[in-house]
Amino acid sequence: MRTAKSSSKLLGPVALAFCLAASGHAFAGPMPETENGRYSLSPAGDGVLRLDTRTGAVSTCTNSGAGWACYAVPDERTAMDSEIGRLQADIGRLQAENEKLKSELASREPTVSGKIEEPLPKADSLKPPKVAESERKIEIPLPSDRDMDRMMSFLEQAWRRLIEMANRLQRDVNSGKI
Repeated sequence: MRTAKSSSKLLGPVALAFCLAASGHAFAGPMPETENGRYSLSPAGDGVLRLDTRTGAVSTCTNSGAGWACYAVPDERTAMDSEIGRLQADIGRLQAENEKLKSELASREPTVSGKIEEPLPKADSLKPPKVAESERKIEIPLPSDRDMDRMMSFLEQAWRRLIEMANRLQRDVNSGKI
């Protein structure tokens, strides 16, 4: 029995020390998040990059005179996943629209019934058939008297202007302007 009494005497002070140590830790309050390793900080530019080791979120933190401010860095993976989701929704919508248009087209009456028996003409067959030289006659209509008078009037005016221009040039050369 003696051993039981000596061990119980020893167990009391050990339990008391353990309780005091635990209560001291509890009274001290929770440790700040940076002390338990939740955030990892790395210098970057005029601030720091903060990595949340629990969630994987990355933030940029800068000191703007009024204090430190942290802003989340856009996650490329999240942006890519949302873009993939949007594209998949678009593909589904387009496939449904394609099926709808196919069924509409199938329900319409055909515009041509049956197969066309004769093939389409070749480009050479659309040319007019060759005619013998003796059969070809080209008729050019002659101008009327009125058309001839208009042409003569135009030529006379052009000739007068040309003569006037030559006379002016001759006068400028003789007077020394040119």
